[in-house]
Amino acid sequence: MLIEHATAVAEIHRIVEEGWLHPVFQPVVDFRSRTILGYEALIRGPQNSPLHRPDMLFAVARQNGLALDLEHACREASLRAFAQLRLPGSLFLNVSPESLLDFRLLHTQSRETMQELGIAPNRVVIELVENQRFDDLPGIVEALTHYRGRGFQIAIDDLGEGFSNLRMWSELRPEYVKIDKHFINGIADDRVKYHFVRAMQDIAEVCNASLVAEGVERLEDFVCLRDMGVACAQGYFIAKPLADPAHQLPAAVSQAFGQQRASMSTLAGGPGKLPTALNLLRAIEPLPIDACNDVAIARFEADPDLDVLPVVSQGMPVGMINRHSLIDRFARPFRRELFGRKSCELFMDPAPLIVDQNASIQELAMMLSLAPKHYLLDGFIITGEGRYLGIGSAHDLMATITEMQISAARYANPLTQLPGNVPINEHIDRMLAAGKHFVAAYIDIDNFKPFNDTFGYRRGDDVIQTLGRLLNDSVDSKLDFVGHIGGDDFFVVFQSEDWEQRSWNLVRQFTEAMAVMLSLEERAQGGYLAENRKGELGFQPLPSLSVGVVKVTPGECESHREVAAAASAAKKQAKKRSREQLADSIQGAVFVERRRLQAYAEGGTPRLLN
Repeated sequence: MLIEHATAVAEIHRIVEEGWLHPVFQPVVDFRSRTILGYEALIRGPQNSPLHRPDMLFAVARQNGLALDLEHACREASLRAFAQLRLPGSLFLNVSPESLLDFRLLHTQSRETMQELGIAPNRVVIELVENQRFDDLPGIVEALTHYRGRGFQIAIDDLGEGFSNLRMWSELRPEYVKIDKHFINGIADDRVKYHFVRAMQDIAEVCNASLVAEGVERLEDFVCLRDMGVACAQGYFIAKPLADPAHQLPAAVSQAFGQQRASMSTLAGGPGKLPTALNLLRAIEPLPIDACNDVAIARFEADPDLDVLPVVSQGMPVGMINRHSLIDRFARPFRRELFGRKSCELFMDPAPLIVDQNASIQELAMMLSLAPKHYLLDGFIITGEGRYLGIGSAHDLMATITEMQISAARYANPLTQLPGNVPINEHIDRMLAAGKHFVAAYIDIDNFKPFNDTFGYRRGDDVIQTLGRLLNDSVDSKLDFVGHIGGDDFFVVFQSEDWEQRSWNLVRQFTEAMAVMLSLEERAQGGYLAENRKGELGFQPLPSLSVGVVKVTPGECESHREVAAAASAAKKQAKKRSREQLADSIQGAVFVERRRLQAYAEGGTPRLLN
């Protein structure tokens, strides 16, 4: 739709001057803390107007040379609405590359507005949108470096859509990278999209960036992204953009988080138990937001061990007051007289780290490692269904992690440092309790004893350690669990969809690794002369792998004992097949029990149904 130039200019000026720009806010959810990280500010024009839609509004502004004026007005309106609504967390502000050098953003007006509204720069994420081609990437990098130096964070929008944002990711090293919704919609059912996002996730970990999945519209995609380890998400499944958005997660999202996934970590607190933020809870009476600073000072003076005070509004956390920061402010002359009776909101941190009670210890550690340093001193607020429960400290978190690591090391195999029997059993029980589909693989080295007896335990240990390394390289560490039962027996719990291909690749890689360990003559012969179990000298084939696999669906097994028994039976079938294949010079075998497993009572013999 084209609008005559003079009419368009007049209409844009009227919309800006008469305040007809209406900000709406869409929440961004943090998978790790299970809370709202912040809100992206979007803009709408006047109702019942051709310029109500933002694409039309900005298209007309660009056609008439008013894009920078309109963008500045949108920023001002968004900042004021964000402050007026007292929205928690960060504000994601869309900024075009050409406006980065606009003096109103770079120097005066926007900064003055933020100071007036009490919005600290570290609460604002400059979200760089690529709506047209630009060539001055060095200038953009320089401008964003300036903003980052002032405390702002940086996000790149729509990764995968624009022509240059991969290069920008490499050069800008933003705190957040938003994935275009094309790659997110239907990801739970599309392996190609899944692997695209998995590759982006790997790059994000190297760059110390948090991925934000845009356009999440289905529960299945939300759960898939959560289980992949993507940091954040936004979309209609979470909430639509609203002029007055909710300050807490919708019930459907909380329920989706409640579908607990089984942890891949060996740092667990016993069968079926995963240490969470709730284990670190310290119940501290919070301050209501209308309490005055004199009350906060009195609380700190009465309790020398109290380092922080959480601030709540109607039971919802809205800030944190640091003891040393507050006392330092009031140590200056006349400060108590001037500010003592004013609201504690004046000196609180309005963007504390807030985590759900069910956030795992590993998720907490990751969040703190990526967060600004002051969170290590202030700690974090723990919530249940969005309401304040208490606080946790980084000190208690580190102590818990250390204790868990010591416990995990106690049950690790000393040769490979992989989890031993106890962690393996605990992990299988967690998978069963969570109602997860998974694949159990029992891995055994064939012909290992004669090799160990002939070449010595040192060479034998090398073979076992080699297999341990190959296993770690063969699995997806975010989905699969590797354990060392003992000796030459290993166990893998797969959640990767391509588990069968990974199993065969492992068999081939092990065969290649064994060939390197032997002499050219032994490799050419496919074996060596050694005594068998009866003490008779004979030809021994090279060590190879037998992998017995069982697919486990929810409700089929009650405990790890039944899974282990079924996998052991499959492993025996794999060894049998491996012996039959020796005549054909095929080394190693993978046997997949494709019949449905139905176990008897715990400890009984598994029964296989067609």
